[in-house]
Amino acid sequence: MHSLRNYALITGGYWAFTLTDGAIRMLVVLYFHQLGYSPLAIASLFVFYEFFGIVTNLIGGWLGARFGLNTTMLSGMALQIFALLMLTVPIEYLSIAFVMVAQALSGIAKDLNKMSAKASIKYFVPSQTNGSNTLFKWIAILTGSKNTLKGIGFFLGGLLLANYGFKGALYILAGGLFIIFCLMYLLLPRDLGKTKNKAKFSQLFSNTAAINWLSAARFFLFGSRDVWFVVGLPIYLVTQLGWQFDQVGGFFALWIIGYGLVQVASPSLLRQQHSPDGRTTRNLALSLMLLPLAIAAALYYGFNANSVIIIGLSLFAIVFALNSAVHSYLIVEWSDHDKVAMNVGFYYMANAGGRLIGTLLSGLLFQYYGLYGCLIASSLFIMSAALLSQKLPHSRQEAQ
Repeated sequence: MHSLRNYALITGGYWAFTLTDGAIRMLVVLYFHQLGYSPLAIASLFVFYEFFGIVTNLIGGWLGARFGLNTTMLSGMALQIFALLMLTVPIEYLSIAFVMVAQALSGIAKDLNKMSAKASIKYFVPSQTNGSNTLFKWIAILTGSKNTLKGIGFFLGGLLLANYGFKGALYILAGGLFIIFCLMYLLLPRDLGKTKNKAKFSQLFSNTAAINWLSAARFFLFGSRDVWFVVGLPIYLVTQLGWQFDQVGGFFALWIIGYGLVQVASPSLLRQQHSPDGRTTRNLALSLMLLPLAIAAALYYGFNANSVIIIGLSLFAIVFALNSAVHSYLIVEWSDHDKVAMNVGFYYMANAGGRLIGTLLSGLLFQYYGLYGCLIASSLFIMSAALLSQKLPHSRQEAQ
């Protein structure tokens, strides 16, 4: 019962943070496009967001093991509130460099929060007590619900921008998150996730082959999404298909919500005789690889662009969500209790690295080659993830 209460607290805090994370991303993309920024300039605004995510995940796992996951989660919330308020300065101060710094703080905040939430599940659901399928279910619920809330955050960002303007939206988001921060500070256990033996800084990098291969596959998997999803697609919808800002925000919201719901349902959708393993993620990556190419081909041969984007993205969401859910389960399942925070941090460092490269390429490729270039790059990234997944073990015993 005590574990269930802690799980609910962590999940609730993660949900609240995720709403602001999705909203601020949509706010920044749409508002700075409105100000006349080029696609590459908009992509550059997120460079520090992703770069510092790499650093934060690496160090954050060590901090969580040494000082407690409650400390890293609350620190992430405080940084996000500060980053939101930074962007409320007068418009003449919103230079690219200033916004990049604000996004850097937001990236640090997001990854501290995510690492804390994901790693904490290992302490609530021992995989050998109730079985690995139970662990997969709990992780799928946390991961899927987070993405559903992020989708709502995209919609919220577009809605707040349309109704309250950029500055008003930021004040609303910062105020709401501050209330949640106060509740979490009062209710969250002080020693959550703190290891008995002080974690050494030299243990930051994983020395387990399975974790390293999984992290490498994660790098390319999430790079494959962001290479067309972060900058290229939103601007394509506005400039080529004539969508309004609130329509773009609503569409991305529905996509992420659906993506999250598929993740929640992934234990049921992936019914098989054994728990998910390296073979599962490899097969899902091979299926996913063909979808960006199919979307590009359909657009090239003149099919209705709106239908192609909606149908293609829906299929991409289903397969990508299943693969992501399996990845999120495997990193926790294959980690020992004393190393889970650091392994999860190392793994999401690779995730942030893939997103950084994907974000940069999204702006660069769209500016010079349009959405076709972004989609082809996405397929190549997924092929790399599938090849790396060939090295993944087929059981927990092999992963040790």
